[in-house]
Amino acid sequence: MGVTEPAPADFEFDRSTAVSPDGEGRYAAELSAGWVVGGGLNGGYLLAVMGQALRAALPAKPDPVAVSAHYVSASTPGPATVAVDVRREGGSVATAAVEVVQDGATRITALATCGDLARFAERAPDVRTTATEPALPPPDDCIRTSDSPEEIRAFVPMLDRFDLRLDPAHAAWGEGEPGMTGVIAGWFQWPDGRAIDALSLLTVCDVLPPVTFDLGMPGWAPTLELTVHVRAHPAPGWLKVRHETRNLAAGMFEEDCEIWDSAGRLVAQSRQLALLPRPM
Repeated sequence: MGVTEPAPADFEFDRSTAVSPDGEGRYAAELSAGWVVGGGLNGGYLLAVMGQALRAALPAKPDPVAVSAHYVSASTPGPATVAVDVRREGGSVATAAVEVVQDGATRITALATCGDLARFAERAPDVRTTATEPALPPPDDCIRTSDSPEEIRAFVPMLDRFDLRLDPAHAAWGEGEPGMTGVIAGWFQWPDGRAIDALSLLTVCDVLPPVTFDLGMPGWAPTLELTVHVRAHPAPGWLKVRHETRNLAAGMFEEDCEIWDSAGRLVAQSRQLALLPRPM
């Protein structure tokens, strides 16, 4: 007998990002307290919730290829509405506006381009880049978020949602001095065996500690804007995730992210603008 693959509802990530129809172009969601960080919910998690609504509205184009989101105010655990307005649907891609609303207030507003990455790969299978894949110690030699100090875990409950192993060179959890390089990198996987897909990549781009940890500035760094480009479905296995910043100005910093799969392909990139961290 063959092995039956678990249904999406069997995985925590799918349960916590699930949406259900709630009128024309509207979807109901229950935002999970398990994804809290600092004073609100993680921005990458919220993008995945929006991605679920986009998939429901555009079933023939299930993958978010490009998403640019502005975070208007902090989302909180509990009921929310995701509104999708499909602006144009062509043969290969569709463009839609999407927003998360809680208590009558817009929390996030975004514009997204969606398509079918499997179809794109059939036409153009190569994933090429001049970027350099980061070199990391093996996962077992890295710092597990599950071993982070209790005060960190209390401040960032979302650390229990995934398996993240950080490169010890960056001392992200205060083990030694900050590297002062403006870089943080590590390994990522879902602990329950869920496959990494395009929705996962929307979240993975925002799960590492703010890169300012490596500059000796720990704390919650609220996201103002986050743009993600998803290039391909990842190969099975660990992902390598690398964040870098080069500029701090006017109380803000940018954070560039690269996500590499086990086949050595650059499968997603993002850039976000965030406020400098607030003390924990």
